[in-house]
Amino acid sequence: MKEFSCKTKIISGPGAVKALAGFSPKRLMLVSDPFFVKSGTAKAVAEAAQTEAYEIFDGVQPDPTVTLAAEGTARVKEFGPDLIVALGGGSAMDCAKAMAYFAGCDRLVAIPTTSGSGSEVTDFAILTHGGVKHPLVDGRLRPMAAILDDDLLTGLPPVLVADGGFDVLTHAVEAFVAANATAITDALASESFTTVFELLQDSFDGDVSVRPRIHMAATAAGLAFTHGGLGICHSLAHSLGGMFHVPHGRLNAILLPAVIRANEPAAGEKYARLSRAAGLGGSTRMLAVRNLQSGLTRLRANLRLPATLAQAGISPRDTEKAADSLIAAALADPCCATNPLPPSADMLRRILREVTGRD
Repeated sequence: MKEFSCKTKIISGPGAVKALAGFSPKRLMLVSDPFFVKSGTAKAVAEAAQTEAYEIFDGVQPDPTVTLAAEGTARVKEFGPDLIVALGGGSAMDCAKAMAYFAGCDRLVAIPTTSGSGSEVTDFAILTHGGVKHPLVDGRLRPMAAILDDDLLTGLPPVLVADGGFDVLTHAVEAFVAANATAITDALASESFTTVFELLQDSFDGDVSVRPRIHMAATAAGLAFTHGGLGICHSLAHSLGGMFHVPHGRLNAILLPAVIRANEPAAGEKYARLSRAAGLGGSTRMLAVRNLQSGLTRLRANLRLPATLAQAGISPRDTEKAADSLIAAALADPCCATNPLPPSADMLRRILREVTGRD
């Protein structure tokens, strides 16, 4: 038996942050990073809530740690907010979700400022400890509302557009072929993939008019994978990111074509459907899957993303030295459970070798 529910209220459009006032908070804690504090955006968002009192927790850093989440949780308990607001990318949302969860606050609103993680509608939060990324998975981590404000997307630098966009594409591809996929998650994942595959280059080149559609597609992909699941691309990206601190979307871009090749025996028909839906064609299953891989590889190059771990700054020597630890962490990652093909250490080792690159 499979279920689908969307308890997260999704509010979108220009100036959507004004909707915060509708939650009538008396004491609000906003969780963000130093950039949004310095730019004044954090203050403007907090004041849009028209609350009696607010506090800003601006300690968020990329790959938030368990220690950071514990510090934030203590701040929540001390301040006693009746509403927590996450402002930022996946790191800010994951940190805020963990803080709300461990502090027992069930009123959380997520405002994503990048189009990638989908964390604003998922049951996932990723925390790092001891060089390993640990996915937390619990229905109580899902925000009660997500605010997708078009006005927050205009200043995105190309590197964030590229990294975030490939994160969305990977969410969509993995959710589409995941073990728990349903007709509903397939529809969300397919639409998300085709939208982002079509528009990501334009957004990267500076066309801000397409960004609201990509932003909504990121949320749709989040809904798809929180119900359908993910796979070994994310498992490996989590293990590599925890150890080497390369942006998550960039690692997905490196890994995804190789993962498609590895999963093709079990998921080839669905990969072919996705390829054709995106206009990549292919008269046979084999050709369609190859076209999907080639299309992703071309897009990755056009977005100036690395093709190998070596190009991303991880030396082949370091990858080889850490291979056993990386594979063990990936196999322990819950995303493995919904990969279309049961993963093995040998399978993950082959993928790592394919994407390592040379000195």
